[in-house]
Amino acid sequence: MGRFWFGSLVLLGLLGVFVTSSVYGYPMEDLVVKLPGQPNVDFRQFAGYIDVDHKAGKSLFYYYVEAEKNADNKPLTLWLNGGPGCSSVGGGAFTELGPFFPKGDGRGLVRNPKSWNKVSNLLFVESPAGVGWSYSNTTSDYVTGDSKTANDMHIFLMKWFEKFPDLKSRDLFLTGESYAGHYIPQLANVLLDHNIHSTGLRFKIKGVAIGNPLLNLDKDSGSVFDFYLSHGMISDEIGDRIKNDCNFDDYTFGSPYNMSESCNQAMTDANNVVSRYINNYDVILDVCYPAIVQQELRLHKMATKMSVGVDVCMTYERHFYFNLPEVQHALHANRTNLPYAWDMCSNVLNYTDADGNLDMLPLLKRIVQSKIPVWIFSGDQDSVVPLLGSRTLVRELAQDLNFKITVPYGAWFHRKQVGGWQTEYGNLLTFATVRGAAHMVPYAQPGRALHLFSSFVSGRRLPNTTYPPMTDN
Repeated sequence: MGRFWFGSLVLLGLLGVFVTSSVYGYPMEDLVVKLPGQPNVDFRQFAGYIDVDHKAGKSLFYYYVEAEKNADNKPLTLWLNGGPGCSSVGGGAFTELGPFFPKGDGRGLVRNPKSWNKVSNLLFVESPAGVGWSYSNTTSDYVTGDSKTANDMHIFLMKWFEKFPDLKSRDLFLTGESYAGHYIPQLANVLLDHNIHSTGLRFKIKGVAIGNPLLNLDKDSGSVFDFYLSHGMISDEIGDRIKNDCNFDDYTFGSPYNMSESCNQAMTDANNVVSRYINNYDVILDVCYPAIVQQELRLHKMATKMSVGVDVCMTYERHFYFNLPEVQHALHANRTNLPYAWDMCSNVLNYTDADGNLDMLPLLKRIVQSKIPVWIFSGDQDSVVPLLGSRTLVRELAQDLNFKITVPYGAWFHRKQVGGWQTEYGNLLTFATVRGAAHMVPYAQPGRALHLFSSFVSGRRLPNTTYPPMTDN
């Protein structure tokens, strides 16, 4: 009797493990029970690896977090950071739009009250192999470019949906920032090709949104110096020299020295005036002094905050936290004990510079022609990929599509204040700025960024009605 009873418990336990591992179509072996120093939450997190090339030993690391409430009824959003070669887990998930940020002492987490998982399930992938904890056992895989990156992400998504079959039928939004201006359009086109030929899984792409994206180097590179001039960061004299001596149609990604000698000198003079004490990704933000913050982290002190409301040293706190062994264990990360520390941007990747010269407008055109809404949004304090180039490129795309203006250029509002400016073409193509934000829009302006994202995934336009004057009451 006792033996039977014990055996029954074992059988029930095994059945429990089986049921738990398959309940709701989620891989419970990838469940993140709780991260070190994490506040209690009601939603689940998953993290682990997807093998995209078993023979080569190539695997991509992912972090997935459910929506805060009613996750079963919320869409799925993929977020990719750029670089090329920077971590979406470190950037998007734990610095910008995910549910947690690192504490100032680098040993715990705090809640992000403006996390995008309020309105969507979120998936972050360290892509390509060689970024973060993603890796390959074949060294040549670290020499890569846009095409291979898009194809590997295609394989990743197909295999990821095998792990999460209940999410196959969800609306899918493709989002990211910076060099994701290349990643996202190319991935979307690969998925559209897949849908044409597939008799099985079909990706339900419902929208594309990219922040401060590199789309066309000719326009984006020249707009950097227009931004400097318009923000009083360089003199009229230097601005005139750049205007007269530089032809940015000849600019090549990673190799500005194909410009004339006088142009190169003018650009050097401009960068010297701007100075290394400015954060080019956010020109109104203070800079972090690494030596100070790293010493504070070692001494278990709270890292110094130098801008009100924004932790300018978060990148160092995040690096410290992600390299704690207990954090990697909780995330099921670094399973091969990589011979280097986790870092935000890869030191082992050799990404093809020439791909940065590719024009993304033809790919965006195909996406829009497939009746998929495209939103391009820009933080207005970014000098690296300024709004000036992005706005012009969106207008050129609209003209190529013969789209009429459906929302005239004007302010949009968040909490009765101007959230930024926007315009829409043909009911499918939107350009919006986010006031006071920069290259990493959700980092600098989390409330306005969440408002923009909520509108995007719900198919609503940004509110553009002028509110009545605020009263003292």
